[in-house]
Amino acid sequence: MSKIPVYFMPGLAASTLIFEKIVLPEDIFEVVFLEWEIPLDKESLVEYALRITKKIKHPNPVLIGVSFGGILVQEMANLIEVRKLIIISSAKNNLEFPKRMKMAKATKAYKLIPMSMILNLKNLARFSFGEKINQRLHLYEKFLSVRDIRYLEWAVEQVILWNRTKADPRVIHIHGDADDVFPIKNIKDCITIKGATHILILTKYKWLNANLPKIILGE
Repeated sequence: MSKIPVYFMPGLAASTLIFEKIVLPEDIFEVVFLEWEIPLDKESLVEYALRITKKIKHPNPVLIGVSFGGILVQEMANLIEVRKLIIISSAKNNLEFPKRMKMAKATKAYKLIPMSMILNLKNLARFSFGEKINQRLHLYEKFLSVRDIRYLEWAVEQVILWNRTKADPRVIHIHGDADDVFPIKNIKDCITIKGATHILILTKYKWLNANLPKIILGE
């Protein structure tokens, strides 16, 4: 029997190193890590998703996305057939966004954020991983490798303006009840991990290693 292909997409500005502690049984799964590309001029999220799907070399893969990567894999799943669609520390539609993101969209305040400020490691870490990361900032520097201003401007805008209002019924959503980027109070129909923050991919890897195989196989 051929192995089940599992493609992982990291969060905003993050490298594939965020998956370094994720281990799936090698006799069952073939794991592939996708990376962020610098967006083309005026490239929409759908166009970007189409470009990333061209990196998928297996039919009917499992897609797993973290945070903004979770938003991206949902758009990718509209373009190709998938075996399973799993998001971690993300949102299934813009109704699950916190009030501050909805306000940023309504007021276009996101356009006022100087991206040079976000390029600062501390600010980028807070933006990508949440406020609770600050105490161990030096430990997480290696995970934030995409510090291109054009990418950051594009990514922030794509998150804030994401127009999905209806959840894809195929989505399996894993979320921490202490997530401060996408607070659990706004999240519907998810597998909740107690005490997990927005960086549960790093802190709750033992839970993920134990449970992802069962989730993928539908056990």
